[in-house]
Amino acid sequence: MYKAVKKVLFVATVVKTHIMEFHIPYLKMFKEKGWETAVAARNDYENPDDCAIPYCDTYYDIPFARSPIKPSNIVSYKQLKKIIDEGKYDIVHCHTPVGAMLARLAAIKARKHGTRVIYTAHGFHFFKGAPLLNWLIYFPVEWVCSFMTDTLITINQEDYAFAKKHMHAKQIEYVPGVGIDLNKFNIEPCDCSDLREKVGCGKGELLLLSVGELTPNKNHETVIRALSAMRRKDIHYVIAGQGERMEQYKRLVENLGMQDNIHLLGYCNECDRWYKAADAFIFPSFREGLSVSLMEAMASGLPCIVSRIRGNTDLIDPEGGILFDPHRVEAIRESILSILARDRMAMGRHNAAKIRRYELSAVLNQMQSVYRLC
Repeated sequence: MYKAVKKVLFVATVVKTHIMEFHIPYLKMFKEKGWETAVAARNDYENPDDCAIPYCDTYYDIPFARSPIKPSNIVSYKQLKKIIDEGKYDIVHCHTPVGAMLARLAAIKARKHGTRVIYTAHGFHFFKGAPLLNWLIYFPVEWVCSFMTDTLITINQEDYAFAKKHMHAKQIEYVPGVGIDLNKFNIEPCDCSDLREKVGCGKGELLLLSVGELTPNKNHETVIRALSAMRRKDIHYVIAGQGERMEQYKRLVENLGMQDNIHLLGYCNECDRWYKAADAFIFPSFREGLSVSLMEAMASGLPCIVSRIRGNTDLIDPEGGILFDPHRVEAIRESILSILARDRMAMGRHNAAKIRRYELSAVLNQMQSVYRLC
């Protein structure tokens, strides 16, 4: 007897910096289970022809805007509704605030015919200490859309507790992030002296590493200013990432006279080697869900200096790192000085052991249960 092929649609605001970064293992899992896979997201590649999504049978380029109140999202909603209504998907798994909002609205009719809508909140935009505007815009959107959600997945404990109390999805789950590939990020020895030489970091000097977009939220500027105030020639700071603040940070580093010690790499395709080259990871974000780069740094055996925010507090304890107030330059300076006096090797080993519970295969197994694939 013929058995219809099951179908899944992944929805997110952008391809390059979301689908490609976080969801390829999940698309692969569905393909290996015999499912037909599709992705709906905006092509955010500089060269649109570079957009090629592995394990994806059908790709829909949807012009999502990042803000949920942009009128242009009406066009995106109409396109997405047509795709979902005609596609007759078994599962629609949506991500990112705008992509998830529009997907859940667009799937109202499809849910009546059996489509399951799953939403992963990669860190609510409203949280303890968030700006009032975030609460005014994002909380009402998430609250209303929760009534249109079969399964809501949160990736840190603060969001999980909040969702259990205030959201109305049929099912609310805690899944610890998207999973870390321990075959790629680990504490196996690797000669990365060439990378240290590349930035002029000599033997016995400290190399601090940050990995992330150059945006206001990632808060790299506070670290730059802290290091400028310290004036330590034996401390180097490497930032791997690109984004809207690149030119501003280049000018800031030059104006502060820190070109020899602060290095902006731009887009980096060998972060696994930079983790091994570094002596410590510094992560000063104002807001995170559960940071992949922080988990990669932990898996690579690095001690971590991180902002005291949700998600980070799930991962880092005093044995593996230092938590600081991301608004205070002095707090970052004190944390860097503190890490110099600590047993960084022991801290790194502790982090590498702790992060094993977030390994990709374990998270995939948990998600199979959520998807009801097993």
